[in-house]
Amino acid sequence: MDLKQLRAVVMVTEVGSVTRAAELLRLVQPAVTRQIRSLEQELGVDLFERTGQGMRPTEAGTVIADRARRALNELERARAEVQPPPGQVAGIVTVGLLESTGDLLAERLVTALARDHLGVELRLTIAYSGHLQQWLDDGDLDLALLYDLESVPPLSVRPLLRERLWAVAPAAAGLRADRPVPFARVAAHPLVLPTPGHALRRLIDTTAARATCVMNVVAQTNSMRVQQQLVRAGHGWTVLPGVGITDEVTRGALSAAPLSEPDVWQSIALGTARYGRTPPAVESVAQELMRQVRTAVARGEWPSAQWEGAGGTAETG
Repeated sequence: MDLKQLRAVVMVTEVGSVTRAAELLRLVQPAVTRQIRSLEQELGVDLFERTGQGMRPTEAGTVIADRARRALNELERARAEVQPPPGQVAGIVTVGLLESTGDLLAERLVTALARDHLGVELRLTIAYSGHLQQWLDDGDLDLALLYDLESVPPLSVRPLLRERLWAVAPAAAGLRADRPVPFARVAAHPLVLPTPGHALRRLIDTTAARATCVMNVVAQTNSMRVQQQLVRAGHGWTVLPGVGITDEVTRGALSAAPLSEPDVWQSIALGTARYGRTPPAVESVAQELMRQVRTAVARGEWPSAQWEGAGGTAETG
């Protein structure tokens, strides 16, 4: 098993065509076919099904492609670490941002790294906390923002902040930031909520039990933007972090207010992969991401947030 074979398997899996894979790898088609067949012979299994629509990976092919992709990424990372530009930290860093924080943090992080760490190649993923934690555990991410600290091993996280959850309603409901809304009032409306198993949904369900409220859930989705869209269309109310709805509220598309009776808070931490050693590029990005989060809280750009991380006293946005 060599690198040429692994690159061929990964590329054919991604594009579904030997011809297209050969073009992208800058090889002739017979060379790519030969690399795949030689690996199949070595392993004693078929890696692809040859169909009229192209090349489809078998179950074994999917396993090999997934593992090969990670191995190639690690080799690419190692090359960048041992051959950095003079005087620069260099390497590939994969970062996961919570969906609610993408609009606030993504561009700022990219800008800061382009200014201060030109040797770092940043790869951003935006998703829910559960997916980010799984990808972090699998080694597909180097670091990620995470909710629900109780389920995260303490040695791999750095607490950052706690944020209050908000009731979100159509603009006509007239919710206001200076008038907290009792959870019972929210539960009296049809609700558009995250799907079961999501960290935010678990917190909402726990709050409903504490408030002895029966919720009428009319729609469930794994997309925060779809939640907002359905609320704007009048299908119900929802519950979201304030940082994820600032733009919609500012332009009058939605109205929102902090939850009360009870107040509902969730914590956010920076989770890092369990390396034997943390590559300098990963640590540089981690420090920059924490700096951007702390600055957003200090400037009041992160509604109802309290900074709890190192490197400064608690600040409230």
